[in-house]
Amino acid sequence: MTRLEPIDHFIDGVTTPSADGATMPSVDPTTRRPWAEVALGAEQDVDRAVEAARSAFDHGPWPRMTQQERSALLRRLSEVLPANAAELGMLDTVDMGRPFSLTRTNDVQRSAANLRFFADHAAMAADDSLPGQPGHHVYTRHEPAGVVAAISPWNFPLMQETWKIAPALAYGNTVVLKPAEQSPASATRLAQLAVEAGLPPGVLNVVHGVGPEGAGQALAAHPGVDLITFTGETRTGEAIMREAAAGVRAVSFELGGKGASLIFEDADIERAVAVAADAAFANAGQICLAGTRILVQRTVYDQVVERLVKTAGQLRLGDPREPATEVGPLSSAEHHAKVTAHLRRAAEDGAVALTGGARDGWWVAPTVLVDTTPEMRITQEEVFGPVVTIHPFDTEDEAVAAANATRYGLSAMVFTSRLSRAHRVAGRLRAGNVWVNCFWVRDLRSPFGGYGHSGVGREGGRYSREFFTEAKTVVMNVADNS
Repeated sequence: MTRLEPIDHFIDGVTTPSADGATMPSVDPTTRRPWAEVALGAEQDVDRAVEAARSAFDHGPWPRMTQQERSALLRRLSEVLPANAAELGMLDTVDMGRPFSLTRTNDVQRSAANLRFFADHAAMAADDSLPGQPGHHVYTRHEPAGVVAAISPWNFPLMQETWKIAPALAYGNTVVLKPAEQSPASATRLAQLAVEAGLPPGVLNVVHGVGPEGAGQALAAHPGVDLITFTGETRTGEAIMREAAAGVRAVSFELGGKGASLIFEDADIERAVAVAADAAFANAGQICLAGTRILVQRTVYDQVVERLVKTAGQLRLGDPREPATEVGPLSSAEHHAKVTAHLRRAAEDGAVALTGGARDGWWVAPTVLVDTTPEMRITQEEVFGPVVTIHPFDTEDEAVAAANATRYGLSAMVFTSRLSRAHRVAGRLRAGNVWVNCFWVRDLRSPFGGYGHSGVGREGGRYSREFFTEAKTVVMNVADNS
């Protein structure tokens, strides 16, 4: 029998198995066979990790370092990641099926950029001096909040892990990271590299396990945790919020999405279709920001549908280890079953697939659905697969109303050549992120988050600083000569 790779927790600077010895498999979605044996965390493992983070925060050097010292160590870690790009990339590819051509390049580079950005942002951030009170000097301080529970998703494992931990660490907190059970491997390796880069033990801890009734729920409910940052499904966010309420802990959530791409008749149609297809099908559609509803002005509707179907049909499915592969398998048997159930239900409701559908294994080919209505579940629910619905509209008002007709509000794309329309429509869309004639361009200084069921709060730049620190006002009497 082939020996599976061991993946343990990382607590207080060392790898460690679960206290009760329990494990769970990590399944390669390409082969559909287990490739690693992962420590299955429970309450006692979470206790150990939180205790390590608490001790490192209350008694260790990390919060007491100068900002320059902390930032220097995070920059060092940002340099270590590219030096280990092939290993880190393959861990994510084998865990969740994202093409290796992207995990070892785009994802590692973006992960390093997350660390580098927040190291620099924290080093350059300034507090306020507030003149105007006679005989008094008023100023502010932003102090580390404490122990952060960071719960990350499986769709971009390393990238999302660093997006969580980079600001938390940069502003002086300690962290317990709980990666998704489908993609545990890169989290443990990241924590090992952090210690090699010079982060003190206990500053970054990793606990593996499931969410409900497992390590995730125990971490969210733990009284030793001060803040919770989470990216994932809306229903999971609701459950975490209930746990956080008991301790009046602050939360920052990026949740589900049902993004819309609005293509107006004056758009560059060739470019609009190419970008909208990327927004719908990249990472096999497993992106919370995905533009899964394409709204097209009726005068160019047939043209867009024809181009989109052709583009979708040309995307190459295959083994994510192969350089030519553009669409890998879905991440797990459970997720494949969920996406294909959506497709069956859509067909029963009257939707017509012009291309795509389920393939052998856990692949779903990029799928374009027409003849859908706003009330259908395929139009309203997050599918999180390479599936897009396409709808005609006549007027700008109609397009905006259709785009906003969802409980979500994370992303939207607008394609037009008219500057006034671009600004006008962007202002009317209820979405936290609006791209005009582009997709997925990110400035890490900008706020990231969503309206409605797409999240709570914002992260990025000063918004991350506000969440991961406690703001304090200091008022000094300077009138006395003492």
